[in-house]
Amino acid sequence: MRAGKTIFAQVTEWIHPEQFRRCVQRYHGNHCIRNFPCWDQFLAMAFAQITYRDSLADIEVCLRSRPDQLYHMGFRSTVAHSTLAAANRSRDGRIYHDLAQALIARARRLYASESFGVELAQTVYALDSTTIDLCLSLFPWARFRATKAAVKLHTLLDLRGPIPTMISISQGKQADVGVLDELVLEPGAFYVMDRGYVDFARLYRFVLAGACFVTRAKAGLQINRLASRPVDQSTGVRSDQIVWLKLNRSIEHYPDRFRRISYTAPDTGKSLIFLTNNFDLPALTIAQLYKCRWRVELFFKWVKQNLRIKRFFGTTDNAVKTQVWIAVCVYVLVAILRKELRLEVSLSQILQILSVNVFEQMSLAELVAKSGSQNETLDSRNQLVFNML
Repeated sequence: MRAGKTIFAQVTEWIHPEQFRRCVQRYHGNHCIRNFPCWDQFLAMAFAQITYRDSLADIEVCLRSRPDQLYHMGFRSTVAHSTLAAANRSRDGRIYHDLAQALIARARRLYASESFGVELAQTVYALDSTTIDLCLSLFPWARFRATKAAVKLHTLLDLRGPIPTMISISQGKQADVGVLDELVLEPGAFYVMDRGYVDFARLYRFVLAGACFVTRAKAGLQINRLASRPVDQSTGVRSDQIVWLKLNRSIEHYPDRFRRISYTAPDTGKSLIFLTNNFDLPALTIAQLYKCRWRVELFFKWVKQNLRIKRFFGTTDNAVKTQVWIAVCVYVLVAILRKELRLEVSLSQILQILSVNVFEQMSLAELVAKSGSQNETLDSRNQLVFNML
């Protein structure tokens, strides 16, 4: 890295200026803006994510305490909390949604050869949601219950990485199954979901698109068995059946066969019933794929522990979405530089190192390597079961 660049600037330089400019122009983000353009807004919010700031005033005080470093960090305007609040409120949050999608595409290429525990050539996605509680008096547009508000993050996670490929932000009261209408299905890919996403009209879209779903059956599902396959019960698989829906109104929504696999987890003894439209993979592999779904739960846990998405800096819908999308950008940026610089430490460790060194002017790779070798047990409390995090 060029001498004089701060650690913070070395992180954000992985964003191509032309790519960012196109995102801004697409939504006229800098229209009639004389001071504090979208790039400065992004830098201020990314700084908050990396250094764990809790408020707009906190961001302003920390940045103004180092005026000699702001130019080297990329800022070209003075950061004031009122100006940043107005930017978060009024500038289209889709700017940062599109930036996140561009970074995600790059990260997925870097992590395409990563293993996730199941030997499978196809892409495997895990779909789930998490709820973020809000104060109803401050966020009345996000009413969830009679006395509380909330937003949901619906996330489609590529298990190789893991990298979020789609995040949809909705009000907390929206049913999870509705996000299936937003998916652009990839032929040949596997989508692993819990039983909250069982809607046969929507699941039939997977059949038509040539994609595969793996989910759990809801209680009371009425089916006709067409055939049974032999199974090795020592693996935990109890049955593997080809079935057809029984009720005429259900058949109208899903007029095709699918598999029903009964499985008992050897470690817990819990019985599970899986549904899938894939007829080629062994039944045990289907069970293993469903087990990998918990990686999206671990992703939510990691994000809530390491990024600022539980306390928001603005109360409007646009401000909330802007903060979430910039948090996603920071997550993916760190994942990219970890791979590009061949850093042998976890994302949690990298973020902790960055949080106290953003103003330093030294090589990022050198800083991380030095810190990692001196503190091999750093952040053990935040380590998740998969190596990427």
